[in-house]
Amino acid sequence: MHVEEKQQKVNKAKKADKKQRRCLAIIKSDCHVTPSNDPTTYLAILNVGLSNGLTEENLLQAAAKSGGKVTEVVMLPGKSYCFLVCASMEDSELIYLAMHNVSTIGQLGAVAYLSYVKELPALAGKSEWNRPLPSGLLVISDFVSGEEEATLLKAIAEDGKTSEGTGTLKHRHVKHFGYEFLYGSNNVDPSKPLELAIPFACDILWPRLENSATAWDWSTPDQLTVNEYEPGHGIPPHVDTHSAFLDPILSLSLQSDVVMDFRRGEEQVQVRLPRRSLLIMSGEARFDWTHGIRPKHIDVVPSASGGLTTQARGKRTSLTFRRLRRGPCDCAYPTLCDTRQTKTPQELTVSLAAQAVSLELQNVHEVYDKIADHFSETRHSPWPQVAGFLDSFDPQSVVLDVGCGNGKYLGCNPRLLAIGCDRAQGLLAVGRRKGQNVFRCDCLSVPVRSSSIDGCISIAVIHHLATGERRLAAIQEMARVLRPGGRALIYVWAKDQRKNDKKSAYLRQNKAVNKERTTEQEQRQKQHKELDELPNNTPLPVHTNRTEFQQQDVLVPWKTKDEQRTTYLRYYHVFEEQELENLVAQLPEVKLVKSYYDQGNHCVIFEKISKNCS
Repeated sequence: MHVEEKQQKVNKAKKADKKQRRCLAIIKSDCHVTPSNDPTTYLAILNVGLSNGLTEENLLQAAAKSGGKVTEVVMLPGKSYCFLVCASMEDSELIYLAMHNVSTIGQLGAVAYLSYVKELPALAGKSEWNRPLPSGLLVISDFVSGEEEATLLKAIAEDGKTSEGTGTLKHRHVKHFGYEFLYGSNNVDPSKPLELAIPFACDILWPRLENSATAWDWSTPDQLTVNEYEPGHGIPPHVDTHSAFLDPILSLSLQSDVVMDFRRGEEQVQVRLPRRSLLIMSGEARFDWTHGIRPKHIDVVPSASGGLTTQARGKRTSLTFRRLRRGPCDCAYPTLCDTRQTKTPQELTVSLAAQAVSLELQNVHEVYDKIADHFSETRHSPWPQVAGFLDSFDPQSVVLDVGCGNGKYLGCNPRLLAIGCDRAQGLLAVGRRKGQNVFRCDCLSVPVRSSSIDGCISIAVIHHLATGERRLAAIQEMARVLRPGGRALIYVWAKDQRKNDKKSAYLRQNKAVNKERTTEQEQRQKQHKELDELPNNTPLPVHTNRTEFQQQDVLVPWKTKDEQRTTYLRYYHVFEEQELENLVAQLPEVKLVKSYYDQGNHCVIFEKISKNCS
């Protein structure tokens, strides 16, 4: 038996050695790290990473069992390996001996294989915990005592017994005092104050802020939102609406610590909010950064000894205090400012109608002509619900694809007579090579006889039109060509790229496109240069690809794959919820059959009911 056990250990060691060499070869080729036979402070976890479900929490918990101290975890997007930075070589040896070919990590069940390496990969960024806080962000620890915390919680519970201003939002319970925060519009109605005022127990807070270095326009808030979070719940990245509230926003954390993420473009900073601390977001942090909390049960946080550790979340209650703004926002941060962004479509629709046409010409039609072949390579799989709509028509029905692009839907149902039209010559050329029935026209003027088409589809087209009137006109043109009883399907990009806390495919692709990023400064400089080259300096922000949309009217980059790696900017108007339905409702000759959300798109199906649409 002793001989068998010895042989099993030998076999296990050989297997681990073979696995280790194979994984090291992959990592060396992939990110050019150098393995080391001698201990270093850098450890590579060779066979598990973000791509197969490893989390920082799981990894740190496994490393902690060794007694070794970790100062940084480096997780690379889309990779099945990761790295640990240890406090010393002694810590590194402890972790290596405890984990290599021994430890299984979290719920993955896979035995971990480790190696010492001489350096971190070049793709590894600076630890989010070592980055400076956004300007204007302040966390004041122990802002209230334990006894005061209990008093505040009791006051909120007693004053919140009334049903006014209370409710449940997804996974958390919400209470409002002073004014109700309307989550549908991310705003308040100043004309409808609540009978329930901010509890008097909160008055102990304001004298403590008099010595703050931040100058404010108000001394006491008039609106309070209370959120009660269970462990594992969070909030998506957002910015408190500029036009709704003055600067700053105050948030008091009670009952539990939590980690909050702040983002601006590609910049990201993690901020620990200790229990009973006050978070002050003013200036740049208030207006130019989004903030959110990831839905997790365990946070990775700095340890007292200077390393990293894990901390389980408990039930947390946050008190967010605000002061209502009585008028438009006049901040110096236009990127996330709703006042600035609401001005843009008004200018385009009223005083800059001619610019809307030139904007579409330069940032839609000309761009798609230039990127046609590359764009076509990325558009080959029909979306299931669009294919299902096409399959719902009787054989020999005539269906028109308005804005057909490379014609991927024209052959979706071979029993139909499918015709496509588009403005981009390059995309139409792709369809012609396939032998498809396509012709060139603008979606605002389709040369097809009225009441002659059984069905229409318009997939990702009308969001390229720069005014509400032009978007409505495009839908009206589809209604015109439909016969009575004919049906149309429209897809447009949604501003909200999450539904029920699930990311759209657009957001999920974020990891795959971030391999060759410029620095944040270079990216911003490039964006400003491209903005300056637009006709009449059109005041539109450049959207960061694969991230949440912060405005409705944006320029979305497209980078070619050729040697020049040219970036083109495409104009988009991303739709709010119900915006597309409201456009359809303006047409008396049609009725809305169905509306739904599909992978980051708002979608409607409508039917023509009138014979008098010419």
